[in-house]
Amino acid sequence: MSAEEQMLIIRRNDFLEKLYPADFEQLNILHNYIIADKDAYVYFDAQYLNKLYFLKQGFIKIGNIDDNGEELVKEILQPGDVFGQFMLERHNMHGEFAQAHKCETILCAFTITDFEKLLNLRPDLAIVFSRKIGQKLKNVENRLLNLLQKDVRTRLLYFFYNLLKTNKELSASSARLPNFLTHEDIARLIGTTRQTVTTLLNKCEEDGLLHFDRKFITIHDIKLLQKEAKVG
Repeated sequence: MSAEEQMLIIRRNDFLEKLYPADFEQLNILHNYIIADKDAYVYFDAQYLNKLYFLKQGFIKIGNIDDNGEELVKEILQPGDVFGQFMLERHNMHGEFAQAHKCETILCAFTITDFEKLLNLRPDLAIVFSRKIGQKLKNVENRLLNLLQKDVRTRLLYFFYNLLKTNKELSASSARLPNFLTHEDIARLIGTTRQTVTTLLNKCEEDGLLHFDRKFITIHDIKLLQKEAKVG
């Protein structure tokens, strides 16, 4: 892939597209361009990680390994998301891993030092970045409340509602989203079992609420989904 093609991909990010040519030189963007093969780890134990990553293409699974060697999935990220040391702190991510999920993934990675230099030169970008991180933290808080306060079916529907919101598909009456999730992925993200997710998805399909297959997630009635997910 040529440098010109890499720059076109990089500029599709909602944050990186705001950079000036001088900013790209400051961050040495092309040097920080990463392609991760399917299932490859971007990092495994992030205790000493000092980098910030912007996801350009593909999907990233974020999680930890518990004391029994089981994988605990915290989130699955889509293009436009930021991860790594997004709080611009060091040595606070012991045990976290980031793995390319389902397909080849393209990233931009910056050291915290280089990124902080950029924000000092571009205060306007600092504001944009703080809003982006604020929304990320709000999503984490909403997910926690969802796990604590809602039954499994409602958690499942709320999960799909958030997928629609992330993809800005709330204005239509129905929607079809590319599917990058398995039943197991969803089960881990909403705190239940794969069998329960399969049973609930089958029931949702019988009720005409949604259709889930390997390629697409089809929501037949967004307003009904919002009501059933108990979105305020």
